[in-house]
Amino acid sequence: MSKQINTVLGPITAGELGKTLMHEHLLYGFCGFQGDDTLGPFDELEAIRENMKWLSGLKKYEFKTIVDATNNECGRDPFFLAKMATIMDLNIICSTGYYYEPASAYMYWKFRSGFADVETEIYEMMKTELTVGIGKTGIKAGVMKLATSNGVITPFEEIFLKAAARVNKDTGYPIITHTEMGTMGPDQARILTENGADPKSISVGHMCGNTDIAYHEELLSYGVFDCFDRFGLEGDLFHTPTDEERCDVIAALMNKGYEDQILMSHDSVTVELGRKRPVPKDDLDFMKHANIMNIPTRVIPMLQERGVSDAQLEKIFVTNPARVLGGEA
Repeated sequence: MSKQINTVLGPITAGELGKTLMHEHLLYGFCGFQGDDTLGPFDELEAIRENMKWLSGLKKYEFKTIVDATNNECGRDPFFLAKMATIMDLNIICSTGYYYEPASAYMYWKFRSGFADVETEIYEMMKTELTVGIGKTGIKAGVMKLATSNGVITPFEEIFLKAAARVNKDTGYPIITHTEMGTMGPDQARILTENGADPKSISVGHMCGNTDIAYHEELLSYGVFDCFDRFGLEGDLFHTPTDEERCDVIAALMNKGYEDQILMSHDSVTVELGRKRPVPKDDLDFMKHANIMNIPTRVIPMLQERGVSDAQLEKIFVTNPARVLGGEA
């Protein structure tokens, strides 16, 4: 039975999702960008224009839905996402949740932990944003986004995972994650499922940071989705595999029969919040593929060259997102 999926413009069914990218950022700022607002103010009109440029191209390839994975403290802006959904006639799904501890705003929760049950408070926060709305916007989040550190899950990161599992158990809303450098994926799946989360509603992200097939199979054994969602962020600068290597892993997993558990996206940032870079990222050779058009124009042909069929691509971009987001069988 399909369940309601919250977009920033209201609920839809899984059948209305269409081709979906599972992990993108229309706006994103590393935690602390707000303190540089004097010299890095937000120009909404410029941000709308930049997103229109990239999203117009994406629509030509018949993509209909984007999951915006921006966390609460990293510039999440429900009204901006609603404007872009309206302008571009796209389904955009907003997140609730926090980033991994070294790059996050955990001090607030650490302070509160001295006198409050923060796991329950985090549970209440995420559940409210999913079922009632974010702040006074009236816009509901559609997914929970959690994150863990490189090679470790800190005690506070585990609190967030446990809170998300409780919300999922009580409401059914899905969970997407960030694994730093592709580490701790099976550990995330274990903590979430041991605390009551439905594996069929969990997408473990950035797993394409790891090319070890056995590691992916360990994650997949939990019944969760294996999300390859950093296409375009590749090579030595990002300490990640190349897109070609990622495609090799996907093809190998397809050959092993895991086509029902694979998802894809870019983790692209269309507009960076805060002060502008001295050289725009689009002008840097090592980031030439770090945009939301990389999968339709460059990566899908790579997968086809490796024998991934049109039916398998349909599963990756249509059927599997409908299953994890909407509960479709």
